[in-house]
Amino acid sequence: MIYLDNSATTKPFPEVIDSFVAVATNYFANPSSLHGLGMKAERLLAQAREQIAAMLRVKPNEIVFTSGGTEANNFAIKGVAWQYQRRGRHIITTKIEHPSVAEPCRQLEELGFEVTYLPVDREGRVSVEQVERALRDDTILVSVMHVNNEVGTVQPIEEIGALLSRYPKTLFHVDRVQGISKVPLDLKQAGVDLCTISAHKFHGLRGAGLLYVREGVRLAPLIAGGGQERQLRSGTENVAAIVAMAKALRLALERYERDIGRLQALKDEWLEALLAIPDIEINTPRDGAAPHIINFSLKRGVKPEVFVHELEKSGIYVSTTSACSSKKKAPSKTLLAMGLGEDRAERGIRISLSFDNSREEIAPAVAAIKQAIKTLSEVTE
Repeated sequence: MIYLDNSATTKPFPEVIDSFVAVATNYFANPSSLHGLGMKAERLLAQAREQIAAMLRVKPNEIVFTSGGTEANNFAIKGVAWQYQRRGRHIITTKIEHPSVAEPCRQLEELGFEVTYLPVDREGRVSVEQVERALRDDTILVSVMHVNNEVGTVQPIEEIGALLSRYPKTLFHVDRVQGISKVPLDLKQAGVDLCTISAHKFHGLRGAGLLYVREGVRLAPLIAGGGQERQLRSGTENVAAIVAMAKALRLALERYERDIGRLQALKDEWLEALLAIPDIEINTPRDGAAPHIINFSLKRGVKPEVFVHELEKSGIYVSTTSACSSKKKAPSKTLLAMGLGEDRAERGIRISLSFDNSREEIAPAVAAIKQAIKTLSEVTE
């Protein structure tokens, strides 16, 4: 098997699974319970919070645990909207955000908020000047993803943060789901107020994520109840998955320090091999992109979903666009926003790597890609 769909989800590290099983087995009590078992679970939760905060270089009380990236993005956007709606009802985001940002924005529009969707250039990048032009007195939030989940373009987060430092009434949210452990970002230095992270993108388990909420920022809770997470997010914490997330983040950051050069070289080799195939067009920019995502469009007549299944017959796993929307037969909104045209946007394929992939996989995978294109072209002719 050659797994090339790591932006959809990563395979959990064995140590992460061991950690989850150990905590779920031995520290299963509710961390809010007053008895000894509950207090042990609570200590583990606090320890995980401190570890994650240290790795992100933030304070433990700035970490709010969630069920994953989608909840964290919804919490950031709607939480700001409800909390600061008297200050203003204008939000700025981009045309290439993940559905878990785009859909909450659309819902808020239905409730009377105004959302500006910034365009991107041919490489899928928003400009700081566009953000500045879109700012208004009633702008309460700017939400820009760190790394685009489809083509891998890295957005100018530090520059946008520097701009927004002059606008103290406007909060800055960054969806860092695809960037964490692959592209460095100092949240404090970049002036980020809210940041989303999801465990299963860095070899943790699904069902755990977090929202960084800078000290001093207030949010209206989405989930009301017992107020377990500093009155911001209710619900019994998934202690085992959270402890496993802390372990996954530590291991992933260690892999970054050790293997980021190798991963970038691996991506470069992949690009060279794919550029040699005349039947595809590369969509990922050569510069200013994350080291693990490659997007290309197939030749006309080859349907992406059929191509994915054809590759699967050879034990090779890739995806079309975002896994969260890949079952919807629609052109990639990211490729459309980049100005690549509807035809090319309908035929996008994403290869996404992890530190576990190797250069030995390239030759057989590329051979299978060529064969799949040939086979499917013959069917359509």
